[in-house]
Amino acid sequence: MLSLAYFVSHPIQYQAPLLRLIAADPEIDLKVFFYSDFSLKAYKDTGFGRLIEWDVPLTEGYNYHFLDCWGNKQRQSWLQQPIAKDIVSQLKKEKFDAVWVHGWSWFCSIQAILAANQLGIPVLLRGESNGISEATNSVKKRVKKVFVDWLFEKIAGFLCIGTYNRQFYQSYGVEEKRLFCVPYAVDNDYFQKQALLAHTNREELRRSLGLDPTRPIILYAAKLIEVKRPQDLLSAYRLLSCDGVQEPEPYLLFVGDGVLRPTLEAQAKETGWQSIRFLGFRNQSEMPAMYDLCDVFVLPSSFEPWGLAVNEVMNAGRAVVVTDQVGCAPDLVIQGQNGQIYPVGNVAALAEAIRWAIANRASAGDISLKQIQKWSYQEDLQGLKQALNYCR
Repeated sequence: MLSLAYFVSHPIQYQAPLLRLIAADPEIDLKVFFYSDFSLKAYKDTGFGRLIEWDVPLTEGYNYHFLDCWGNKQRQSWLQQPIAKDIVSQLKKEKFDAVWVHGWSWFCSIQAILAANQLGIPVLLRGESNGISEATNSVKKRVKKVFVDWLFEKIAGFLCIGTYNRQFYQSYGVEEKRLFCVPYAVDNDYFQKQALLAHTNREELRRSLGLDPTRPIILYAAKLIEVKRPQDLLSAYRLLSCDGVQEPEPYLLFVGDGVLRPTLEAQAKETGWQSIRFLGFRNQSEMPAMYDLCDVFVLPSSFEPWGLAVNEVMNAGRAVVVTDQVGCAPDLVIQGQNGQIYPVGNVAALAEAIRWAIANRASAGDISLKQIQKWSYQEDLQGLKQALNYCR
């Protein structure tokens, strides 16, 4: 059995099921080290603009430890974040065979990498960098290259979450033998089962929201903030009207909260249509019902390192529309089959993509469900084991 230390900022709803799966594997002895516990209780999420308290278990089913840290535990900015006091002592005490670190934007992550190097423990790195939105300032680019080159020399293996992420590592000269596929996945079994359960209550949910069962539904589920570009979706939706006056046939549902909500609601009110609804923040356990309710899911972000909501909705067998700046696009969205990829900010192209998705929603949904089966926690576990064996 290999002993593995995993360092990550805080308990994350998307990661908890994967950590339970790894912990249950007889070949891996996993211990998770968190820098902060802020996500275990209600906390102010600046993007949603409200208090968030997750309603799914975040620390059950695996061994974990909260590091003893100085500083702000929620990382308000790059300079305001925790610094760990006890990483070296923790690694010395338990004699780990490998250290796995998630990302490098936290001081504690850099500390963990340096501590492991100091103790001769191989390091695996998994992050979200994808090269989609690289700095254009020449000084920033040079500084980043110097830092990344310095960091990557200290890494034994890179756990790639997808195509863009792999290409990012390759652009910095990382050899193929150090790259392992550990895809960004969600708990497919959970979301498929919950979607099936939600299906039995779909008509009741439709009635409660006052939705005509004969009309298709377009769903947006993300923070209502500038980088997510919900305003593009609202503008594209208006183009679906046959004459700019009559309501489009599909409904448009916005799930989420954020600073743009008042502006979007005002713009929606100007249309005079009753087909645009703002449903507010929905917790993790409520999302499968939202996915089951819709026909087409749209993620119009100008920058999205991955977009795990796309994984989730594909488990409900739905058509997806994303921009070319969404990290999961080349791996999950098969152009013209289960969805459409359109140029970010191109509202006319978005409207056409939605028209296609609505017209082809049944076949596209079937392909989404088949496609997501290949992108699961089982592939994560397999890739992680390959990386661990490489480091032995």
